[in-house]
Amino acid sequence: MNKIFRIGTRGSKLALWQAEHVASLIKPSGYDCEIVPVETRGDKILNVSISKIGSKGVFTEEIEEKLLDGSIDIAVHSAKDLSSEINDELELVAFTEREEANDVLVSTNKNISLKSENIKVGTSATRRVAFLKHFYPSITPVSIRGNLQTRVNKLQAGECDALLLAFAGVHRMGYDNLIVEKIETSYFVPSVGQGSIAIECHKKLSFGKKEILERWVNHPETEACIRAERSFLKTMHGGCSIPVFGYAHFEGSLVTLKGGIISLDGKQVIKAKQTAPVEDVKELGEAVAQEVLLNGGEEILKSIKLKGLDV
Repeated sequence: MNKIFRIGTRGSKLALWQAEHVASLIKPSGYDCEIVPVETRGDKILNVSISKIGSKGVFTEEIEEKLLDGSIDIAVHSAKDLSSEINDELELVAFTEREEANDVLVSTNKNISLKSENIKVGTSATRRVAFLKHFYPSITPVSIRGNLQTRVNKLQAGECDALLLAFAGVHRMGYDNLIVEKIETSYFVPSVGQGSIAIECHKKLSFGKKEILERWVNHPETEACIRAERSFLKTMHGGCSIPVFGYAHFEGSLVTLKGGIISLDGKQVIKAKQTAPVEDVKELGEAVAQEVLLNGGEEILKSIKLKGLDV
């Protein structure tokens, strides 16, 4: 029996950290791991916003091709980078225990906060830009792309006063000392999947290897929450280029999901929150999305589509 997992991943330091983390979870099972870095479209094109590249699979497509041709056994992704729909021949088999899902403000100036007037904040995410326009209209969003180290270098070079990033990546790369503000998820709702690492494989991957992933890598509570969020995203037809947000968490034995959409100018926010048993997370995601769509979300989606963004 082949006791090696070939792990496909993006080549950034953060992506390689995530692949190594998954490998460390697999190791006690007796399997060895080989990490296979893959350059994706999102890594190659850094001078154009993600919304203009096209959101579907911008950080995953090339890795998924290697799953389909058998070059790798599993793909390791930031769960937030995954498209709402994946190839019919592929499946998501595990989600690592979720790191804190908050966004954070990062700066070399400890006196800066989101309440600071007339500062420039770097981000490449339409959700974050729209939330900044809604909650902090005096802030000027600046498009900053590239891996985490590149963004921090741009911050240090003075291209912006602060960066808006996911806590998980900042923490995993050891930049905690640059965090000047951790933003509450209650109002600055994260993107779907933020904080967890998703494991994708071909449906034909051996039962034995799938069993190893389920036993050693998957965190059931995180899986339930992210499957609820992804069901919401799929029903919303959401991609990376539209400001959709969704965050689920456990309240006792039940899963509560808050999801919504915000207009690109930040003026209109439509959100909904519902709770369901863990066995009904797919239906929970669908129900929250339908409520959002019926209460004005459909009109926001149409207006974004008219602007030529990929939804």
